[in-house]
Amino acid sequence: MADKKAVLTVDGLEQSIEFPILSGTTGPDVIDVRSLGGATGMFTYDPGFLATASCESKITFIDGEKGILLHRGYPIEQLAEHSDYVELCYLLLNGELPTPAQREKFENTIRRHTMVHEQLTQFFKGFRRDAHPMAVMCGVVGALSAFYHEAMDISDAYHREVSAHRLIAKMPTIAAMCYKYSTGQPFVYPRNDLTYAENFLHMMFATPCEEYKVNPVFAKAMDRIFMLHADHEQNASTSTVRLAGSTGANPFACIAAGIAALWGPAHGGANEAVLTMLDEIGDESRIDEFVARAKDKNDPFKLMGFGHRVYRNFDPRARVMKKTCDEVLQELGMADDPQLKIAKRLEQIALEDDYFKSRRLYPNVDFYSGIILKAIGIPTAMFTVIFAMSRTIGWISHWNEMISNDYKIGRPRQLYTGAPQRDYPQR
Repeated sequence: MADKKAVLTVDGLEQSIEFPILSGTTGPDVIDVRSLGGATGMFTYDPGFLATASCESKITFIDGEKGILLHRGYPIEQLAEHSDYVELCYLLLNGELPTPAQREKFENTIRRHTMVHEQLTQFFKGFRRDAHPMAVMCGVVGALSAFYHEAMDISDAYHREVSAHRLIAKMPTIAAMCYKYSTGQPFVYPRNDLTYAENFLHMMFATPCEEYKVNPVFAKAMDRIFMLHADHEQNASTSTVRLAGSTGANPFACIAAGIAALWGPAHGGANEAVLTMLDEIGDESRIDEFVARAKDKNDPFKLMGFGHRVYRNFDPRARVMKKTCDEVLQELGMADDPQLKIAKRLEQIALEDDYFKSRRLYPNVDFYSGIILKAIGIPTAMFTVIFAMSRTIGWISHWNEMISNDYKIGRPRQLYTGAPQRDYPQR
């Protein structure tokens, strides 16, 4: 931490107030305003927490201007090229890449936890068949605390580790069960001889009637999708998990809270919105019409899957996802699919049109992941479920990091603009 100070002068106060400036490993410095309330009785006002660091973390770093995403210091492009989702889970949870022995042990542990308690399957019958899979997932994950309560002492590092392993292992099983329930098909048990991604696809698409062979191109694509959605620093859902965890809530309840936050269309529903947009455009002949509408400030229509709130440059995850998208479409020979032809044309326009280039409205990870999932045969309603399954490792890693260190219960303040104190009227 650098020995730097920020000085605040406030009208009505005789003396200026000094605040320490803290420096992280990388990224901008931050002004430590924790003493502001005691010194002045005032506090900061920052709707959306856009200029507020709510915590200290060693897990993920983002530089939106330069298009950089690091997990424990490793660039996402290198991880996507040389690693896989299970190894990334170990890295996020433990801070370092595993040795071969550590990796083997971790993979075996995850495999041993893929089954869910058989009684949990009865929970699904309480939901309507046409319920959104995210509604089902949120309820079922929250219910895990009723089945695995023997290891929920959050002050015990071993208990936290067991809960993390259970969540990583069981989320694909629960996600696939959400899909199977919506289709009326029987649940498919996990298979420990398959990889993480292969196992998920097998549970999604296998039936008792016939053998299902997992396409290795699809499995690789799913693993990439899991990796590229694993963590993204202090976003809304991760902050929700941390805030819930700061109360001492059990990890399953905290992850359920994260799922609820992710369900919002402004957060986890972006790739689903891409497919909805493609449906709205409908035909290649209408692309120019919708592009013109996107450029019109007075038209509420927006091209979904372009640009990013954090990245002011090309989303580093999108580069990886674009390559994966091309591999999947080539494998399927879907060059003539009407919806995908619209998507590819929109991609071309965004990369070449000066309007989009000047505003840095490049295709983002949601644009490509939506196309991939659609091509593989995963229904749109499952997109956010897969996002939640992927992000679980990020959530549980942040939760564990917080609980492992000194922390305080989250208690944001407010700028009150309601009625002042007044007396109840005499009637």
